[in-house]
Amino acid sequence: MDHAAEAHRTDLMTLTRHVLNEQSKHPESKGDFTILLSHIVLGCKFVCSAVNKAGLAKLIGLAGDTNVQGEEQKKLDVLSNEVFIKALTSSGRTCILVSEEDEEATFVDPALRGRYCVVFDPLDGSSNIDCGVSIGTIFGIYMIKDKNKVTVEDVLQPGKKMVAAGYCMYGSSCMLVLSTGRGVNGFTLDPSLGEFILTHPNIKIPKKGSIYSVNEGNAKNWDEPTARYVERCKFPQDGSSPKSLRYVGSMVADVHRTLLYGGIFLYPADKKSPNGKLRVLYEVFPMSFLMEQAGGQAFTGKGRALELVPTKIHERSPIFLGSYDDVEEIKTLYAASVEKEA
Repeated sequence: MDHAAEAHRTDLMTLTRHVLNEQSKHPESKGDFTILLSHIVLGCKFVCSAVNKAGLAKLIGLAGDTNVQGEEQKKLDVLSNEVFIKALTSSGRTCILVSEEDEEATFVDPALRGRYCVVFDPLDGSSNIDCGVSIGTIFGIYMIKDKNKVTVEDVLQPGKKMVAAGYCMYGSSCMLVLSTGRGVNGFTLDPSLGEFILTHPNIKIPKKGSIYSVNEGNAKNWDEPTARYVERCKFPQDGSSPKSLRYVGSMVADVHRTLLYGGIFLYPADKKSPNGKLRVLYEVFPMSFLMEQAGGQAFTGKGRALELVPTKIHERSPIFLGSYDDVEEIKTLYAASVEKEA
C-alpha cells in the first residue's frame, strides 16, 4: 500500500467540509442549514444505493398506484419519497415539505419543526429506470418566517427567495450539484469513502453552447417562437455550424449536461400542455436557480423564471434555460412575437 498516497486522501474537500467552511463565514449561523443538508445528503446516498441494486432487489416495475400527476408510480419512486420524507422530518430543521409524489404538503410534527421548507422531486426521470438512463433527485430550500404558524401559502414564494437548490444525479457516477446562492459546486460520491468529494468547483456554464435539448416529438404543437428558434438551431442564419440535438428525457440528465457543456434546454408550452409540463416549485425553480448561479439564464416565455409566484404547489410552467446568449436569443423571438400580436 502506498501510505503517502492514502494520507493525501484525507485532505479531500468533502461536501460536509465545504458546507462547514461556508458556515464559518457567518458567525451568527447556528448550524441548522448544515444539519438539514447532511440529512438531504444521507437521503441521496440511500437512494443511490437503492438505484444501483434496483434490479436485484426487485425495485423495478410499477407499485400499482398513481401519483398526483396521474403518472404510474414505480417502486423506486415510492421508496425514494419515503426516504426523503423521513430524512427531512428527522433532521428537526424542517416545518413543511412538498414532494412531487404527494398531493398535499407534509406538515412536520410541531415537536420536530425547524425554520426550513424543502420542495423536492424524489426521483426525477423515473420512466427511465428500467432502461438504465440517468435519473436524479431535485430539491429547493426556503426559509419560513414563523415555524409555528406555517401554512401552504408560506411555500408559494418566488424562486428568487430560495436559500439553496440542487440535484443529485444517479448515473455512471453519483453526483450532487449544489448552490447556496454563492456559485455552483459539483460533488461526486466516492463509494469507497461514502463521501461526496468536490470534483467540479465553481461551475460556470459557457456563455454560448452548441447543443439544444428538446422533445421534438411535440413540434407540431409548438408556438411560433419555439418553432423558429429550433429551426435556427438546425439551419443557422449566420453561416455557423448547426447545433447538435441531445435529449435524454430525464430533466436532471439534460440540465446537468447543459450546465457543464453549455447550450439550451427547452420545455415549452404547447397545444397539448398549454401551461407547460414541468412543475414550478421542485423542477423549474431549483434548476433555474442553479443556472443563474452558474452564469446562465432561465426564461418562461414571459419573463424570468425565478420571479414566478406559484398559486398552487403542483403548478406547471414552460421553461427555457441554459447559456446566457442562447436564452437571450429565444427571449428576443418571444418579444418579437408579442410585438407582432400587438
